[in-house]
Amino acid sequence: MTVPFRLVVHRQDARPPASAGHAVQFFLRVPTELEVVEEAVDLVARHCVASGLTPRRARFHLRVMLAEALTNAIVYGNAMDPQKQVDVRVVLSEDIVTIHVQDEGNGFNPAQIPDPTEPDRVERIDGRGLFLIRQLADEVHFNERGNSICMIMRCA
Repeated sequence: MTVPFRLVVHRQDARPPASAGHAVQFFLRVPTELEVVEEAVDLVARHCVASGLTPRRARFHLRVMLAEALTNAIVYGNAMDPQKQVDVRVVLSEDIVTIHVQDEGNGFNPAQIPDPTEPDRVERIDGRGLFLIRQLADEVHFNERGNSICMIMRCA
């Protein structure tokens, strides 16, 4: 049985300098179950649109990026272990959405993931998630361990 999601939202108390923009952070812990990916993506996308991300960017870019990152974290990072979870942290500022997805796995080296558009890989069904994320995000970063991805989208 899946426990309902608990979304935790933090808003800045003090008004930041005009150049910094107003930031909102929210956190979501996702169980290692593929069945909940769509619901988690919907929840995050709704909050991002409510905070200023254009519906078009949220409807496609954000949804695909987050769904791929969560699926990879569940399948490859946590190896479908139901004892593990995936943490999602979203930071919304005036002009940038930053999404962090971290699993409890051992991590990987993203530089070693082959390009799925290479002729000998085109017919394979695996290896497309990270490629899609890199195409849709404005920036993608990984932690040193390789178990956390940071995806950055500009709102404009």
